[in-house]
Amino acid sequence: MLQSQIELLFIHIKIISVKKLKKIKLILFISTLLYFLHCSANEKSLQATKIKSWPKQYNSWDPENTAFKKIDYPFLKKAKNKWKVCVSIPHLKDSYWLAVNYALVDHAKKLGVRMRIKQAGGYTELLKQRTQIKTCMDSGADALILSSVDTEKLNDLISDYTNQNKVVIDLINYVNTTNVSGRVAVNYYDNGKMTAEYLSNIADDVRVLWLPGPKGPGWPKAADKGFLKGLKNKSIEVVETLWGDTGYSKQYELIKSSLLKNKNIDYIVGNTVAAEAAVDIVRQNKAYKHIEVMSYYYSKNIHRALKRKQIVAAASDKQAQQAKLALDLAVRLLEEDYRYFQIAPIVEIVDSSNLNTFDSKTSISPRGFRPIFSVSDWKNNDE
Repeated sequence: MLQSQIELLFIHIKIISVKKLKKIKLILFISTLLYFLHCSANEKSLQATKIKSWPKQYNSWDPENTAFKKIDYPFLKKAKNKWKVCVSIPHLKDSYWLAVNYALVDHAKKLGVRMRIKQAGGYTELLKQRTQIKTCMDSGADALILSSVDTEKLNDLISDYTNQNKVVIDLINYVNTTNVSGRVAVNYYDNGKMTAEYLSNIADDVRVLWLPGPKGPGWPKAADKGFLKGLKNKSIEVVETLWGDTGYSKQYELIKSSLLKNKNIDYIVGNTVAAEAAVDIVRQNKAYKHIEVMSYYYSKNIHRALKRKQIVAAASDKQAQQAKLALDLAVRLLEEDYRYFQIAPIVEIVDSSNLNTFDSKTSISPRGFRPIFSVSDWKNNDE
C-alpha cells in the first residue's frame, strides 16, 4: 500500500513544473510527503494489537480450555465521558507492578478518564485491600480494576459492585468468580508451562529450585501446575518448591536457606523477584557460579539481567499491555460496548536470541518513572 502511494506521489511530482520550484523546496516537499505517508502507514499498523479472546461462557484460566481466538484488538483513542476508575493492586515493591502503574496512568491520560490507584502493600494485606477498595468505590467511582491478593476472599465485594451496575475488571491475578464484568489476565499456567518446556529443551539431568510465589492468589498456583506439566524431560528434578510473598528479602531468604541444605542445585526458576534475588546470590558466592537462573514472568530488572547474560530466559505476560487492555475494556463496558469479555496478550519467551527485537514497552516502565496514584482525581461523590 505504501509503495503504491509513493509511486503516485512521483507521478504527481512529474506534473509539477520543476522550473517553478527551487531545488531545495522540491527536496523538502518530497521528504515531507514521504514522511507523512510513512506515519500514516505506521499509525494504521499500530491501531490493532494481536491478543487472545475467550467467549464469556468459558473460563480463560482453565488449562484445558482452548476456546480462545487470536484477534486484532483496536485500542480506544478517547473515552466518551470522564469516567471515574478505581484501581487496586497488590503492591509496588517490584518493577513488575511499576510497569502496570505506568501503563494505567499513561492510558488514562490518553483516554481522558479519571483514576485513583491504591496498592495494598503485599499479598498478606487482604484487609487493607478490602478497605482501600471500599473507600475508593464509595467515592462515586464508575468502575473497579482489581488485581486481588487472594483468589476468592474479595468475591463478596465484586458481587456487590456488579449488582450496583458498576464495572469490575479482573486484572492479572485472577479471581475465582463469574461475577466480574470482564477479565484481562494471561493464564499463568501458560507462563509456567512454556518456561518448563524451554528448560526441558536446553537442559538434561539437572536439579531445580522452583519458587512460584505466594499461595493466596491464583497466578502462582496456575504457574506451578503449568511448570510441572511442562517438564517433558524426566531427568529434570524439582528438588524443592518454595512458596512466599514476592518481597525481595523474603525471596532472598528462601533461596539462601534452601541452597544451604540442598547441594548441587543447577537451576533456580521462579517469579521475577526470586530470579532477581538468585542473580545476586550467584554473583555474591563463587560456590554458586554454576547455577543458572530463569523467570516465568518479566520485569525491568529481569530485562536488565537478560542484557547482562545473568539470566537464561524469561516468559513475559506483557503486564503493561494487560493494564492498558484492562482500562480500555472498562471504558468499553461503561460505554455499552460488549464485544469483549476475556482478553489477554500472547505470552512470549525472551532470551538472547530475541531480546533485541522484543517490544519491552509491553512489559516495563520507562526509565525514571516513579509511582503515580491518581489522574485527574475527583472529590467524593462529585459529578
